[in-house]
Amino acid sequence: MHICVLGQGYVGLPLAVRAAEAGHTVTGYEPDPTRCEALAAGSSYVEDIPSSRLQAVSASGAYRASSDPQDLKGFDVAVITVPTPLTDRAPDLSCVRDAGRALAQWIEPGATVVLESTTHPGTTRDVLVPLLEEGSGLVAGRDFHVGFSPERIDPGNADWRLENTPKIVAGMTEDCLRRVKEFYDSVTEVTVPASGLEEAELAKVFENTYRHVNIALVNELSRMAHTLGVDVWHTLELAATKPFGFTKFLPGPGVGGHCLPIDPVYLSHHVKARHGQTFRLIELAQDINESQPDYVVRRLQDALSRRFRRSVHGARILALGAAYKPGTSDARQSPAVEVTDRLRAMGADVTVVDPYLPVAEGSCREIPFTATEQGVNVADFDAVVLLTPHDEFDLARLADEAAYVLDTRGVMAAAAHIERL
Repeated sequence: MHICVLGQGYVGLPLAVRAAEAGHTVTGYEPDPTRCEALAAGSSYVEDIPSSRLQAVSASGAYRASSDPQDLKGFDVAVITVPTPLTDRAPDLSCVRDAGRALAQWIEPGATVVLESTTHPGTTRDVLVPLLEEGSGLVAGRDFHVGFSPERIDPGNADWRLENTPKIVAGMTEDCLRRVKEFYDSVTEVTVPASGLEEAELAKVFENTYRHVNIALVNELSRMAHTLGVDVWHTLELAATKPFGFTKFLPGPGVGGHCLPIDPVYLSHHVKARHGQTFRLIELAQDINESQPDYVVRRLQDALSRRFRRSVHGARILALGAAYKPGTSDARQSPAVEVTDRLRAMGADVTVVDPYLPVAEGSCREIPFTATEQGVNVADFDAVVLLTPHDEFDLARLADEAAYVLDTRGVMAAAAHIERL
């Protein structure tokens, strides 16, 4: 089949490459010319897809990147994997609309269009379908097929990849579902049919709402435990020994990435805008998690004052990690970046070290922490704040040489000069 994947980011490129490896002929549509040029040259900017995999499918002729909408012509299946960000704290579906309009003129009878972008229930039916019908002159569910299949990409996860993560599939009609399932059966090991589009859309935003709420719970617990003088990390280890009815979540400097800070807002905003109701638990979780970077800064400020009788202003601080999670360069919505920005705003001299990130706007230095020859001397800093526990960080050396460490991830053993959040 001729497959078109619109958007060649962290979701679209893995899908496009996997579809090409499965025997399909794939057009990876990427309107960003810089990205498109990189893909055409066989250079992958998505960590989960090594350049060698991209080069292999390109050399075989199974994959081709394009920024020309005319190359969408003649598709059998088109999958929309474009971003759905927040703009002014409200859902922004402009990329979905643009993709729908770009596709509509090339829809032929019998073709299938699938939305993978995360969004609120009703988007596929009420937003995308009208654009496809208007631009094509065809009727969805009768002349062509429409489906929704939420992405479940976890950047940097070597265990759960696109092909072995269960894939929810939904269709506008039974025949639509059959066509959507047929495609995903060819690229993934397990497909899970949904009873309708809206159920699949809601399942996606709820998956991340579940995590968001539970992370907020342990973040607030960590604050209360600190006030009480109780070790929250040991408390959570004890609770996790219960073999039923408990899932272990861990505190941290906040939430980041492409899902947790955004997906729950899609759900709560939609419920309020359409029905005037407040999803109170989501909004409370949002308040707690968004305030967590400020809490980290307050803890560091308190430690500097209590231990060294000095303020954050003028203090030399080494911040370890800028990505939102270990083992990746993804810094979208990263609480680590928020922490360092706040410290700098307070007058601190902050050096950020992240081996996965390039130099960007002065917010990060491309210096692996263990590379002492490049000038990272832990003893030169008044305090270290560990924000993202990359494996590359030498925690033993950190414990030996640092004057003070605030470990926001609970990966270091507590000591006289090491505090865990």
